[in-house]
Amino acid sequence: MKIKKAEFLISNTDVSKAPQEPLPEYAFIGRSNVGKSSLINMLTNQKKLAKTSGTPGKTQLINHFKINDDWYLVDLPGYGYAKTSKSSRKKFQKLITDYFTKRRNMVNAFVLVDARHEPQKIDMAFMRWLGEHGIPFSIVFTKADKLSSNELGKNLRKYKMKFLQEWQSLPKTFTTSATSKLGKDDILNYIEQLNEMVKDEIPKLMQKPANKTNNNAE
Repeated sequence: MKIKKAEFLISNTDVSKAPQEPLPEYAFIGRSNVGKSSLINMLTNQKKLAKTSGTPGKTQLINHFKINDDWYLVDLPGYGYAKTSKSSRKKFQKLITDYFTKRRNMVNAFVLVDARHEPQKIDMAFMRWLGEHGIPFSIVFTKADKLSSNELGKNLRKYKMKFLQEWQSLPKTFTTSATSKLGKDDILNYIEQLNEMVKDEIPKLMQKPANKTNNNAE
């Protein structure tokens, strides 16, 4: 897939105000400072589509971007940043929970994980929550250029071993670098495949009532 058009559409804290056009939607989420904005800019061939910042926890809204007039890319708040207040973390948890349980056209969540670190409890807990709620997701390892090939391979093997302690198989995984553009074509081609698979189902799904849940993503 080649991205020829990427435009910011809307930011909000209310899922009910998200775009209602029946297009497939892909969410990008991860711990604060995982490199999400840089990855989004790399995927869309734009330097400032998603705002980057040296301050973790900067994304505080649901940000919708319309891509090629065919699908939505959604930038969600990061989770697990200790310096945000308890009330802010609770608000973000509700925002994330509402989004994933109510957006019928959300096809896949790309969970970003920093490749430089060993498996983190908060990442595993979040993916566990997605699995428990039947929400499809993939793992995107970011900042691969910061490691040697040996270090990268070692960390990815540790993640696989940790994951398979709880899951029967690994989800789709991608290794990326916003600097070298590693993984760009893999992610975009995967989205293109999914778009083709769901194009006839999205209008039907959008007509169904949203799920209701009181569970928080933790």
